[in-house]
Amino acid sequence: MSISRIWIMFRARNKEFFRDRAAFGWNFAFPFLIIVGFGIIFSGEDFQQYKIGVFPQSTPEVIFTGTHLGKELQDNQSLKFVPIKTREEGLQKIKHHKIDLLIEAQSADNQYWVNDASPKGKIVEQLYRLSLLPPDQVPGRQSIVDGTQVRYIDWFFPGIMAMNMMFSALWGVGYVVVRYRKNGALKRLKATPLTAFEYLSAQMLSRIFLLMFTFSIVYFGSDLIFNFRMLGSLLTFLFTFFLGGLSLCSIGLFLAARGASEEFTSGALNFISWPMMFLSEVWFSLEGAPHWVQQLAWLFPLTHLLKAARKVMNEGAGLFDIQLECLLMIVTTLLFLTLAAWLFSWIE
Repeated sequence: MSISRIWIMFRARNKEFFRDRAAFGWNFAFPFLIIVGFGIIFSGEDFQQYKIGVFPQSTPEVIFTGTHLGKELQDNQSLKFVPIKTREEGLQKIKHHKIDLLIEAQSADNQYWVNDASPKGKIVEQLYRLSLLPPDQVPGRQSIVDGTQVRYIDWFFPGIMAMNMMFSALWGVGYVVVRYRKNGALKRLKATPLTAFEYLSAQMLSRIFLLMFTFSIVYFGSDLIFNFRMLGSLLTFLFTFFLGGLSLCSIGLFLAARGASEEFTSGALNFISWPMMFLSEVWFSLEGAPHWVQQLAWLFPLTHLLKAARKVMNEGAGLFDIQLECLLMIVTTLLFLTLAAWLFSWIE
């Protein structure tokens, strides 16, 4: 492997991107406009469904077993009941606003937990206490969980930036490689000493450089407007997006390793990107979703990127706390980059 050849291709791809003013400008404008738009629309409001955690319950089928929840509360369409296995798990979820109320199923005095910084939690608490009013019930005993209110924009920002990174990574490398193959550019490069691994590595490094450059500018620009609440290290936050960008680029290269048709490649990229966008918690939390949906979401690198980024930004997690997500993104990068180099074809 030659570093100089990778460097030459890296510079050539960057120059091509910066000279395309329309694409260059859109990479900044698109995420910034979405962040500003959602920040204005949802400022001070949260339209998510109210979620009540019940422990110790393992599956939705037995969630009401042993509880004191009234029929009217169980049938309320505005409430989502989430099975929680342990008290510690439930306290973590309520502390970080993943659920609005936590109740103990076998509690003799109807104990429950509520986050005193959650407006939604106070509403659900009132509903729960009203359901305990009949004389044959013991009044609920309140326990307070300290926490700081998380604005919707603080939760949403990593999602929109990850989504933008996903589309830019998949199309910026996958679609471009197929276009080069179709117009004969790769055929000419085949006559040089450049290897497939070197060429793909240069494409991936060029794209991640552009992604992080764009991400940094959009982040600091948006921060001036919304004053993001960053509990963890900003460097760790940026590092999670760096690893996520690499893993997404490697998938794009894998899909384009042999593709000769731009139409087919576009379909394949859409087939991968749209499920990731809806199942990786870009727009909404999957807390309370069917178990198989949550398991399916774990197959996508975008899920690990967002879990790690939100842990750092909203929970103050360090690098040790997100080591599993980081490891999975690194493995994804190495796996798909190796497969792409092995399958790569210079000609149609």
